[in-house]
Amino acid sequence: MVDTDSGWDGRGGRGRRGARDTRGARAADAIPGRRVAAVSFVALAALATGCEPGTATGAPEASPPVRPTQAAAPSPTRTAPVTEDAKPRTAPPPPSPSASTAPPAPAPDPTIARPAPEPSTAPPPRVLMRTGSESDRVRELQARLRQIGHFGRNPTGYYGSVTADAVRSFQAKRILPVTGSTDEVTWQRLLAMTRVPKAAELRPPTERPLAAPDERCLKGRVLCISKNSRTLAWMIDGKVVSAMDVRFGSEYTPTREGVFEVFWKSRDHVSTLYDTPMPYALFFSGGQAVHYSADFAANGYGGASHGCVNVRDKKKVAALFDQVRTGDKVVVYW
Repeated sequence: MVDTDSGWDGRGGRGRRGARDTRGARAADAIPGRRVAAVSFVALAALATGCEPGTATGAPEASPPVRPTQAAAPSPTRTAPVTEDAKPRTAPPPPSPSASTAPPAPAPDPTIARPAPEPSTAPPPRVLMRTGSESDRVRELQARLRQIGHFGRNPTGYYGSVTADAVRSFQAKRILPVTGSTDEVTWQRLLAMTRVPKAAELRPPTERPLAAPDERCLKGRVLCISKNSRTLAWMIDGKVVSAMDVRFGSEYTPTREGVFEVFWKSRDHVSTLYDTPMPYALFFSGGQAVHYSADFAANGYGGASHGCVNVRDKKKVAALFDQVRTGDKVVVYW
């Protein structure tokens, strides 16, 4: 039999078989190179897929290939570089074509004081009555003020310091401008709070209310004269016939107090001591008498007599002169 494994083919062809063996050896020698190439191919494939390539056993470690890089173009939305005093901020999106390019109006600062409103240009209320006025409307003003307790006297029709003080009191209590003059606003407020005065309230017999009569005045015909209320009441059997304002002597020439009688009447008397007229004089104690005084009529209570009882209403004292008789009682008291 022929041994096919011996390398002999019966024809003595050793050299051919050796040639075949040599080719096989060459092929075998070529196998490790194919393996290296295969390993490199697998590594490239893994790198292309993003995986980290492993290390082949018995083969040198292959470095990953360096990928070529290009400089990226700057993006319009890149953030600004960080500086020492500012944090990086993302740039705002580009404005739409329809948006206004005008800068926004600044918000008002709450700490800035607002300008004060301009003062009103409305004219002040028209003044109807003031100090020095004299009229029936002044008399009505006084009567209405007395109704609500701001005027403590009877109306006279003259706007003096007492009336001005009463108006100030009324204005202050009603939170009105305190001027002492009666303007339209003050007058309308007073009208709304009071009623129409009666005739007796507008023209009472005396500026001040009559005092309660002294008990010595309640019987007979009496000139009842009160220093406290500064009034004279002509009374018959306890009833007041007429009343009038009076003033008295000064501190140095006081009017005497007590109960007296009328002992002399002189219609057109003139004082021999002071050389002054004393019309309608009714003497009751020495040189002291009840009579008309032009000075009292002009200056009011700003002056004083020399001890007499002055009357400022000439018509009233003239009528009194005609009614009083010699011997009628005179009572002067506080």
